Amino acid sequence: MIRINLLPYREKEKKENLRRQIVLIAGSLVLLLLILVSVYLYFIVSIKGIESHIKDAEAKLVILNKKVGDIEKFKKDKKNVEQKLAVIKSLEGNRMFPVRMLDELNLLIPAKEIWLDKFVQAGEELRIEGIAKDNGTVALLMKSLEKASFIQSVDLLVSREKEVAGVKLQQFTLSCVLKKG
Repeated sequence: MIRINLLPYREKEKKENLRRQIVLIAGSLVLLLLILVSVYLYFIVSIKGIESHIKDAEAKLVILNKKVGDIEKFKKDKKNVEQKLAVIKSLEGNRMFPVRMLDELNLLIPAKEIWLDKFVQAGEELRIEGIAKDNGTVALLMKSLEKASFIQSVDLLVSREKEVAGVKLQQFTLSCVLKKG
């Protein structure tokens, strides 16, 4: 005898298979959504951490920029003070120059043969005016001045005869270039 099964078992299998596939697809979608949401949350947390780190770094940068400004001001002040100290040192070094110059000049002048009337120093030039016994004495003074440690060169500007108390003397004007330093 032939048995006929009238129950729709194939249709049931197809529906069961379809339902399994739907559950599998839905489960996969849910799992994918969970992964995407967790990755999204991870990036949000990472971005907030990085933004917080950036804010901290910017705050430190502001503080460091202020310190750099202070350092630049300090360097500027230091340079200013060093310049002032250099000027003071220069003045201190040159303070005794006129005294030494006059002392050495006194030793160079032939005694009782030359009378000096006037000294004028303008920058690097020294002008000496006086009266000498004769031209030879003026020439001797010029040679002595050229050998002086503080004079670079000596030029005779004026030499003329002048009578003083019936005696003929030489009135002269010398221009000397001083050595630097």
